[in-house]
Amino acid sequence: MKEQRILAIDYGEKRIGLAVTDPLNIFAYPLVTLLNDSNFIVHLKKIVDEYNVVKIILGYPLKESGEKSKISHLVDKFKEELEIKIGLPVELVDERYSSEIAKRRIIESVSSKKKRRDKSLLDKNAAAVFLEDYMSAKKK
Repeated sequence: MKEQRILAIDYGEKRIGLAVTDPLNIFAYPLVTLLNDSNFIVHLKKIVDEYNVVKIILGYPLKESGEKSKISHLVDKFKEELEIKIGLPVELVDERYSSEIAKRRIIESVSSKKKRRDKSLLDKNAAAVFLEDYMSAKKK
């Protein structure tokens, strides 16, 4: 039987960060950051096939208070589009603080200040952060 992986998506109006689990669904790895353009779904389908993704975790942007944020409605629409065009279950997860945690990790692991400024690095790492949180919660 082929390994089944979970894909995490950090939605942004310009860029979309992706992270994927290892084949045993123990670790989360930042995968790639794609442009949010008309080719996104085509690229995503290739990744879903290549990594044998069975479920998508989509970061849901909430305010600190837990209320919906300005882009929550965009993420709701994006979730519907994914379910229709990709045909996999999409689960929304709270992504509060994932970017802050990702920033700290990048500072700790990337020595070059120039590389740290690469915004795409943050997007895929933020996706990995909430994918890890999701997997940890499932183990409990």
